[in-house]
Amino acid sequence: MADMLSALSDGLAAAVAAAGNSVVRVEARRHVPASGIVWSADGVVVTAHHAVERDDNIELGLPDGKTVRAALVGRDHTTDVAVLRAATWPRAERAQAGGPVPPKWAEPDSLRVGQLVLGLARPGRSVQAVLGMLAALGDAWRTPAGGSVDRYIQPDLVMYPGFSGGPLADVSGQVVGMNTSGLMRGASLTVPVTTLRQVVEALLAHGRVRRGYLGVGGQAVRLPEGLAQQLGQATGLLLISVEAGGPAERGGLLIGDIVVGVADQAIRHTDDLLALLGGDRIGATVSVRIVRGGQLQDVEVVVGERA
Repeated sequence: MADMLSALSDGLAAAVAAAGNSVVRVEARRHVPASGIVWSADGVVVTAHHAVERDDNIELGLPDGKTVRAALVGRDHTTDVAVLRAATWPRAERAQAGGPVPPKWAEPDSLRVGQLVLGLARPGRSVQAVLGMLAALGDAWRTPAGGSVDRYIQPDLVMYPGFSGGPLADVSGQVVGMNTSGLMRGASLTVPVTTLRQVVEALLAHGRVRRGYLGVGGQAVRLPEGLAQQLGQATGLLLISVEAGGPAERGGLLIGDIVVGVADQAIRHTDDLLALLGGDRIGATVSVRIVRGGQLQDVEVVVGERA
């Protein structure tokens, strides 16, 4: 038993050492700093949006104890992701001497409920770690702020102050995503690397994640039985608000219309609509199928860009 525990202990310590040089301290808010993950060898760092309270005078604490200035590249509050870029960055050969390096990433498909995981952080000079278990895995989901996340990952570990923005690693030291306490009240979750890639690429390219919008507010309602059978869906999206001068109003949508389809895709509730309004739809004309006065109609709306 002692040998087994010793081997487990040595393995966990090795995993922390393997991932530790990918974790930096992020000083971008008052009081307790947050953590960040080295994204690329040219000084790009990903961290939690809610931990970046200022846009300037940001500093990064590196694994070797040095501190460098950083600038905010962009942020996405819907997925709680922010991207920073260091003003100066160590040469690649510094990685051999404990310098910052990107981690080895593990895809979320490799995860299993019940496996041991490590939460890493660097709120001070030294790396810190907590051991826990993967408590829950789910499919793609939409955050309360409307962001799209490829996989629901909930680790059962204590997120001490400063751990947001740090990585979740498996017992081999591979990183599966970024930990955050800012996505859902009362829960510590992990943004998977698949989502991070999409968001980071968008922020590096545009400084923001481009999303389409129609300028409507709605709630799911049941359709009359005849329409439900005709359309093959039980609910639609009742418009309870239409933004003045917005894309929906310009296209002729009215409060009281029930949206049942957009671009030949069924709309049953708000999440269906949000999922269809990606950045690639901005400026495109889409056909919106509605129920008005008990009759089906099609109207054309030019998708706007969410500010």
